[in-house]
Amino acid sequence: MIVLAITALLLVLILLRVPIAFAILIAGLVGMVAVDGRDAAFAVVQVIPITASGKYSLAAIPLFILMAHFVLASGALGSLFESARVLVGRVRGGTGIAAVLAGAGFASVSGSSTAAAATLAHTSTGEMVRQGYSPRLATGAVASAGTLAAMIPPSILLIFYAITAETSVGQTLLAGLVPGILMAAALCTVVYVQALRGQAPAGEAFAFAQKLRAVTGLLPIGVLFILVVGAVFFGITTATEAAAVGALGALGLMIAYGKASWANIRDAITGTVTSSVMIMFIIVGAHVFGHFLAESRVTPSVVDAVSAWEVPSVVIMLGIAAVYLVLGFFMDQMAIIALTVPVTLPLVEALGYDPIWFGIVVILVAEIGLVTPPLGLNAFVTARASRIPLETVFLGAVPFIVGMLIVVVLVFVFPQLALFIPELMDG
Repeated sequence: MIVLAITALLLVLILLRVPIAFAILIAGLVGMVAVDGRDAAFAVVQVIPITASGKYSLAAIPLFILMAHFVLASGALGSLFESARVLVGRVRGGTGIAAVLAGAGFASVSGSSTAAAATLAHTSTGEMVRQGYSPRLATGAVASAGTLAAMIPPSILLIFYAITAETSVGQTLLAGLVPGILMAAALCTVVYVQALRGQAPAGEAFAFAQKLRAVTGLLPIGVLFILVVGAVFFGITTATEAAAVGALGALGLMIAYGKASWANIRDAITGTVTSSVMIMFIIVGAHVFGHFLAESRVTPSVVDAVSAWEVPSVVIMLGIAAVYLVLGFFMDQMAIIALTVPVTLPLVEALGYDPIWFGIVVILVAEIGLVTPPLGLNAFVTARASRIPLETVFLGAVPFIVGMLIVVVLVFVFPQLALFIPELMDG
């Protein structure tokens, strides 16, 4: 009964627009007071901030965020969309496909879905509309392509899940590589099919010299991505050390492009601190809430109750995935992970499923919430940046959501799509 009351309190706080980190913290603290008493609750709260935020693996989050800010400031991403457009321009719907590929390229050095969507909206939406693309296709492609940053390494969401679930950060990051590529391929396919239906013009041919220059323009981002991912895959560095190498490499890009001014460096550090503090507050709040759940023994109760059901485990997993899909419509993805994984993961493991695979499924499903109403953060960002009505963006995202769901089903049915790279790392 207490758990239901605290859950209701949490929902009320969220509806009142209390920042999600503080909503989780307040609900967890009230729950601990109700279960253990005031003195015991406050004694635990004095310790949690240090234990929750003092983990070595957490350093990967601000370092990867810093890397993204340095890359953005360097201007190296400015030519990403144009380079991709030159390379695939002959294909019908090539500019839309280029936007998706640029989104994948941005994801490989960013980890932020909303930043990817905003950047793509500024650089590609207007160009697509000018070429004759329907506004629905143009904005739907951009908003959906932005979600790739949630899956393709170095994804901040994957790092957050790994820390919450206590799985290997490096293995969890690289588990997202193949599903991320599949997601990009699915979005490109949707653009092509929509183009065949008349929502995009014929492709544009480019000379070999232009294509050669385009490949050259992609090299800095490609090298940085290979440097970071390769170091983790081959065991040369931990994920945290790779993040430091990536941040240093991104600083090198700023210097090479002549953008390493004190103003740019200050802005990058300021943005990194702002984002990192928000994430750290969510982590602290989640630990408080998790302690309340542990004291109330709700997790083992749920595991025992569900394990007693006489239904196939795959049906239970489909139900869990459906819950995550619905939660994604209304809540921030990081908050969903913080609040639910401590409850759902023990159940998933009791059913015999791999925790890393489960994390990939959760985040694939959570990606869909970024382009669906009412929250649909990527849709809002795209609409604002492109100055196209929000309802147009949501409608344009519908075919892409179908493509994303197909990828979810593939990874659900074939877990090795997510697990074979982590298994190679084990070997």
